[in-house]
Amino acid sequence: MKAITQHRYGTCDVLELGEIEAPAPGAGEVLIRVRAAGVDAGVWHLMTGLPRLLRLMGYGLRAPKVRVRGREVAGVVETVGAGVTRFRPGDEVFGICEGSFAEYAVASEEKLAATPAGLPLEHAAALAISGLTALQALRDAGRVEPGQRVLVIGAGGGVGNLAVQLAKASGAYVTGVCSTGKTDLVRSIGADEVVDYTREEVTDGRHRHDLVIDTAGSRPVSHLRRALTPRGTLVIVGGETGGRWTGGVGRVLRAALLNLFVGQTLRGVMTKEVHEDLAALARHVESGTLTPVVDGTYGLDRAAEAITRQHRGQARGKILLTP
Repeated sequence: MKAITQHRYGTCDVLELGEIEAPAPGAGEVLIRVRAAGVDAGVWHLMTGLPRLLRLMGYGLRAPKVRVRGREVAGVVETVGAGVTRFRPGDEVFGICEGSFAEYAVASEEKLAATPAGLPLEHAAALAISGLTALQALRDAGRVEPGQRVLVIGAGGGVGNLAVQLAKASGAYVTGVCSTGKTDLVRSIGADEVVDYTREEVTDGRHRHDLVIDTAGSRPVSHLRRALTPRGTLVIVGGETGGRWTGGVGRVLRAALLNLFVGQTLRGVMTKEVHEDLAALARHVESGTLTPVVDGTYGLDRAAEAITRQHRGQARGKILLTP
């Protein structure tokens, strides 16, 4: 099969498009013929091996353990391994695997769900990690409630556009923060207010919110707290700042320490990859409260271009790769 592989850490020049042997499903796994793969923020981090904390967490000290990039997937079940009961060949599924930038990928059935009715199969790849992150940031970490004022920073990105829609579905009043070129998009997906961060600073203390979801990953925690009510909640989703060792994790650690001494709730979110929440996302799509925004689709031969666009924050919604 064709696949995007890498044998060392580095920038996009370490990626190679070539032919490798197709994987086979083990017990509890399914083999998927990939129709689309999502390009999430984690792709760049796993490609570069940065922050280095990732390598210590088991992803490979000197070189990536998983040589095929990509984790978000949507496609058709080709074969199933022993013990699989939830899927059979021909089923359309989406979810999380290792190595989705390929023509075939293997995934645990516990990290897959049936593709939502009415949604193009390829677009379901935009729901996996990004959707789980948005859902769990709002529901579990943020404990969003109807009537709350919610601020979503990075509202035009892969996680942010889903967070805006899910917050609206929860009955919140939502303000989305994005760049000039994305304001129309964020308004179109239901944000009550849209702030262009190039023209207005949302953390100057003039406006306070019950819940702030920061998906942009660059503002200091001290600045983000200014946008919160005295008892408000800040949820940090990833981060693109910090040193080569801890990266954006440093902000989460600082927030957790400060959380012990202030009235506000400051926390990060660690996405749980479970099929129950994938199914919850599918229900939102089927009810009409959630529609993933797709920036564009790229062939595997343009993987480097797609990853670069995502990492620079240029994407309006989600970028997909199609083998």
